[in-house]
Amino acid sequence: MNILHVSASPRGQASESNALSHKIIESLRRRHPDAEVTERPIAGNVLAPVDEPYATSQQSLVDVSSDGSMAQSERLVRELELADVVVIATPMHNYTVPATLKLWLDHIARVRRTFDISAQGKIGLLHDRPVFVAIASGGRFSGERAHQPDFLTPYLKTILGMIGLHDVTFFTIEGTASRQETLAQTRLQTDQALHDYFAT
Repeated sequence: MNILHVSASPRGQASESNALSHKIIESLRRRHPDAEVTERPIAGNVLAPVDEPYATSQQSLVDVSSDGSMAQSERLVRELELADVVVIATPMHNYTVPATLKLWLDHIARVRRTFDISAQGKIGLLHDRPVFVAIASGGRFSGERAHQPDFLTPYLKTILGMIGLHDVTFFTIEGTASRQETLAQTRLQTDQALHDYFAT
């Protein structure tokens, strides 16, 4: 098994989302001890933004350039194609995905490469595979105690589905800005959710 681990938190190894994503990977490795992990940290200025050659290529009938960010896009798409499982670690920023994760998605969602356009709309070109998303949020956005909107999970479902990835599962650590005892309880609940999921 090849696991692609995409980490978007600017806090890196210290982040709640990254810690949660590693628990997901550990759960996968218990099932597949020989699994290999490809690390793809994307926080900060690791990825170049979409540039003119990329934009020009998307407006043409064929990919007309391999220069600039198009070459980077191709590397990221190939990583995704080679993965049997994808694990994404991300914070929620302003109710949605952080800019770094949006940039990664812009690079992998590419017309004629990972999706095509038909009279019925966009058609994913990638084979489906499991995608696990570890989300950390300062506030609560799900359940009865939610007090902020959630544009992150529906957006990820939509954009990943557009390229053919429909098997998407979310695990969350919500309320990271809460008191430590409350956060500790939240971690326990998430650990139980992980255990229940991978025990089935």
